[in-house]
Amino acid sequence: MKCPYCGYQESKVVDSRHSDDGLSIRRRRECLQCQKRFTTYETVESLPIVVIKRDSSRQQFDRNKILNGMLRACEKRPVALAELEKATDEIEQAIQNSLDREISTEKIGELVMERLKPLDEVAYVRFASVYRQFKDIDSFMRELNKILEER
Repeated sequence: MKCPYCGYQESKVVDSRHSDDGLSIRRRRECLQCQKRFTTYETVESLPIVVIKRDSSRQQFDRNKILNGMLRACEKRPVALAELEKATDEIEQAIQNSLDREISTEKIGELVMERLKPLDEVAYVRFASVYRQFKDIDSFMRELNKILEER
């Protein structure tokens, strides 16, 4: 690590601590030439994920869009925000853990529905109705019947 004071390339780690969020490590370093101390942070590098939309356009992954979609589906439902944030974290982690750097909106929608179903069936049906773009009442009823059969 290059010293910010003198530019020397060598330093030693004096202290290491986990950050409050647990996502990075704070390191106090001391330059081996000028003996001044400085702080660095070490984080896991996350590769950018590209989302392929239905019209084949591409855009950068945004976890807030997932959370906002679930919030809309859960509007006026007894689902805690913490549960939705946890589900969003799980979805983002699953996407990051996959070997693909591109993911379709269809796959993201399936992941969202997997997490919504155990939280709230009404929210699940709301999300599914928008995501699957039900064309008529019959397709909507088929989805409801699937839920009833699984009970």
